[in-house]
Parts: sequence; structure tokens; C-alpha cells
Amino acid sequence: MSDATQLFSVSRAEEAVFTTGLRGFMEYRDLGIEGATHGRFRAHVIRIKADAGGAHDLHTTGLHQHQCDFQMFYVLKGWIRFVYEGRGEHTFHAGDCVLQPPGIVHNELECSDDVEVLEIYSPAVHPTVVVGAMPEAAAAR
Repeated sequence: MSDATQLFSVSRAEEAVFTTGLRGFMEYRDLGIEGATHGRFRAHVIRIKADAGGAHDLHTTGLHQHQCDFQMFYVLKGWIRFVYEGRGEHTFHAGDCVLQPPGIVHNELECSDDVEVLEIYSPAVHPTVVVGAMPEAAAAR
């Protein structure tokens, strides 16, 4: 456990603000836990921008990995399809929860225009690395 005591934090729906983040076609609502956990965690709701258009093939992230210790997401609304190193393709729908192991190579392939996910990861700030190809060992499975 960390020496820093976590602080009380509340993010109210009526005060929600969505801003641009890592992906240009998405917008993010920070839930305020980064400061309360002294940078150990971040939580946000992610959705497709209203002006992103309906072409799902534009809603792809490319192969990448997050160099973090923990990453999970819970689908609140809609659906989203990924391909994962060693796990193949998966489509997740409202109510599905995914734990992505640290460093797993993945790509968001497409999603519904109304998709919303809750994502929690640690640490709050970590590198996202573009990957040129799916690792061979994983591609062979």
C-alpha cells in the first residue's frame, strides 16, 4: 500500500464535462480520482464524439499497448470490438467487464456510435506505445 492517504472524491453527473483525450474521435469525462489517489489511479468515462461520424472504420486505435500496472473497462452502453495478443477478436456489449493485462497488444477495431465505457487504470499517467505488428507468437494462436 502507498504511504499517501487517499482523499475523498466525488464526480457528480450534473457537473460532467467531456474533453478531448488520447483518441481524437473520442471524448473523456475524468472522474476525479487521479488527485485523490496521488496519481496512482485514473478513472474516466469514454464515448464517441457526437461529430465523429458514423463510419465505424474510423473508430480504430491501431495496434498499441499501455505500459501500466492495471487496466480494466466496463461497457456502460453500446458495443466495442477489439483484437488482443494471444486472445483473438472479442466484441463487448453493455454490462461486459474486461481486464486487460499489463502491456497486452491490442487494437480497437470498431464500435457503435453510442458506445460508452468506464475505464480505470494505474498509474494515472503511463506511456501508450504504438506497435507495428501483432507479436508473432500471438498471431499464430
